[in-house]
Amino acid sequence: MATAKVVYASMTGNNEEIADIVEEALENLDVSVETSEISQADPSDFEDTDICIVCSYTYGDDGDLPDEAVDFYEDLKEMDLTGKIYGVCGSGDTFYDEFCKVVDDFAGVFEQTGATKGSDVVKVDLAPEVEDIEHLEKFVAEIVAKQSAL
Repeated sequence: MATAKVVYASMTGNNEEIADIVEEALENLDVSVETSEISQADPSDFEDTDICIVCSYTYGDDGDLPDEAVDFYEDLKEMDLTGKIYGVCGSGDTFYDEFCKVVDDFAGVFEQTGATKGSDVVKVDLAPEVEDIEHLEKFVAEIVAKQSAL
């Protein structure tokens, strides 16, 4: 059975909800999942799993990392996750010019770690709606298929 680690940063609860949707979709595909809030996780947690997923929001006008995600983000840059499959999703607010910039930032760092992209990123405007849930389920299915093909 494949294993997955889902790490999320959430201020309003939107990304916790996204992480829950991702977790449920993984479980429905017979993947063993562990989900943690980002301040309670360490990038080394990804070493013991097949699938690595980050769900984060973007903070402020300049597309900043959430304060609670900075250490995790910086430490992730030092990891070697070759052989792992990754995915990144998260919410933002289209009101800001830098909509969901942190989602792209995390995807870039995962690329540096040697991990393999399992699916294109998913960006959610505020709270997940029905269409967003469908995108997240497709995101998870693509990640699991990529991991199964290894």
